[in-house]
Amino acid sequence: MVESGDSTASLPTWASEPCIMGIDEAGRGPVLGPMVYGCAFCAMSEKKRIASLQFADSKTLTEQKREDLFESIQADDTIGWFVDVIDPRELSAKMLKRNRQSLNVISYESAMGLITRTLNEGYSLSEVYVDTVGDSEKYQARLTQKFPGIAFTVTKKADSLFPIVSAASIVAKVTRDRALKNWAMTEVGTDTGRKFGSGYPGDPDTKTWLQENKDPVFGFPSIVRFSWSTCIPIIAEGGVEVYWEADEDEDEMPKRKSRTVDVESSAALRHPYFRSRQLQQVTTRL
Repeated sequence: MVESGDSTASLPTWASEPCIMGIDEAGRGPVLGPMVYGCAFCAMSEKKRIASLQFADSKTLTEQKREDLFESIQADDTIGWFVDVIDPRELSAKMLKRNRQSLNVISYESAMGLITRTLNEGYSLSEVYVDTVGDSEKYQARLTQKFPGIAFTVTKKADSLFPIVSAASIVAKVTRDRALKNWAMTEVGTDTGRKFGSGYPGDPDTKTWLQENKDPVFGFPSIVRFSWSTCIPIIAEGGVEVYWEADEDEDEMPKRKSRTVDVESSAALRHPYFRSRQLQQVTTRL
């Protein structure tokens, strides 16, 4: 879901000038809440002024300083920004489906979506700086192929090296913090507390909250990323065991002698629902 400050505002006059953009994320590691990708962009002629605005890696700033800087970004007519808020349910669905998507792939798609959105809005991007995800050279080559004509720089610590990426980092971090703080629990009939700490797997408050708010059937509230390894042992302990086809190791699957399975040979494995209603399957195509 891409959000912005004011999508109804008219395009600024500097949009047609060569522009620079920074992209960074917030919430890649936590087991709770959304992952947010943010971008900030401005005319290349504003590059020196942006460097004087005290933007820095959001992780090095206090919460209040981040809020103040975000307010200044919103009020600055020479800076544009967008965010992509990826819901924890979307993360879980993509990472647990049959054709699983890695977190890196999800991140690539989010970053490319922000670039596409900015170009479609009418901004003329000339240079884009991205905080690295995975292999920086491969990532940069992929972006260059997707968006020819834009000069990309993908590197570690980009949020500390380039002020425009620092601005993007602040946009992403404040957006995530606000989303987590104002998260509306959708589960009905549950008394879900909000003392979940930072949301990082190593936080004792987060671990305690996960233990206290697990359901033996449904697992956790929707704020939790089910695909995180932190969740697996918690659900396994005291949860209702469910076996999914995707869990079966292909190497352990029995060798089939025929492409057609006789109904009688597998009748004992069929669910009582089908047997009690005398529902029969003539053949199984493999």
